[in-house]
Amino acid sequence: MTGMMKAAAFIEKGRIEIVEKPIPDIGDNDALIRITTTTICGTDVHILKGEYPVEQGLTIGHEPVGIIEKLGKNVQGYKEGQRVIAGAICPSFHSYACQDGLPAQDGGCHSHGYKPMGGWRFGNTIDGAQAEFLVVPDAQANLAPVPYGLTDEQVLMCPDIMSTGFAGAESANIKIGDIVAVFAQGPIGLCATAGARLKGASLIIAIDGIDERLSYARQLGADITLDYRKVDIISEIMKITGGRGVDAVIEALGTQQTFESALRVLKPGGTLSSLGVYSTDLTIPLDAFSAGLGDHKIITSLCPGGKERMRRLMSVIESNRVNLEDMVTHRYKLDDIVDAYDLFSHQRDGVLKVAITM
Repeated sequence: MTGMMKAAAFIEKGRIEIVEKPIPDIGDNDALIRITTTTICGTDVHILKGEYPVEQGLTIGHEPVGIIEKLGKNVQGYKEGQRVIAGAICPSFHSYACQDGLPAQDGGCHSHGYKPMGGWRFGNTIDGAQAEFLVVPDAQANLAPVPYGLTDEQVLMCPDIMSTGFAGAESANIKIGDIVAVFAQGPIGLCATAGARLKGASLIIAIDGIDERLSYARQLGADITLDYRKVDIISEIMKITGGRGVDAVIEALGTQQTFESALRVLKPGGTLSSLGVYSTDLTIPLDAFSAGLGDHKIITSLCPGGKERMRRLMSVIESNRVNLEDMVTHRYKLDDIVDAYDLFSHQRDGVLKVAITM
């Protein structure tokens, strides 16, 4: 396939712009997807701000919904014209890391097979989804057909936000009847709240400072919402739990303050599940850490990828266990994505997620 396409490319710190690029060729194991809908992630904003380095000219974005335009000759079980998604994490599933159950840390053909965040390729190490076309590598392992009847916006959260938020709940070792706190109710934190409910938590405490997000958290399963602008979060949670602390806490922002507060409300032996993307060093306070003797578990997560993960998430949507459509608060065309970045990065007008269409 020949011709040109529009793509949102990283130009320099503070600048992502629409550029013209050739429609890419594909290899035997790849698929070319015509993007119908994508979105902007907080990680993309880190790239825009220069807090996470990528190559100049790279197409950004890692949340694709689209239609198969062309298939590599080795890709079986799919057909051109089929609606699909692919996870933000698109591992090869050949490496040692993948076969060790860590596909997000896929080191490819390196001798040891491990690379931190190696499964995150779209908009990181290869051109991403904020474009008219996207090459999906190892398509056999990463393309997931969209069930009939589901709209683009219904499945838009599956590639990253839903997968990541649910991974936070899964990593938190939540058991039926647990008390869980979720710090920050942005898109990922909201999905973590929904995931905690699905995992069987009996009491979910959601923390944020934006009224609309706290209201949405209640829709997704939060039993108690706390506004950090109005109450002392640590003392309030300790009061709620009778001084015991929560069984599990999910940190979904990535700041020293939220991480430290999460640790301070955690019971001895509890699990802190960290989803935040941190841009500075973290300090662990000695008292909250019980001098290293509190049997605490601190777990970080990068969402898994692959077609089975995507199938399961779309099944949750299809069965109406979770409704994330309302998370799309704004809609833009790809041509106007610079304006969408400005809105999203400055968190104006009650924005949660922005749907970008072609």
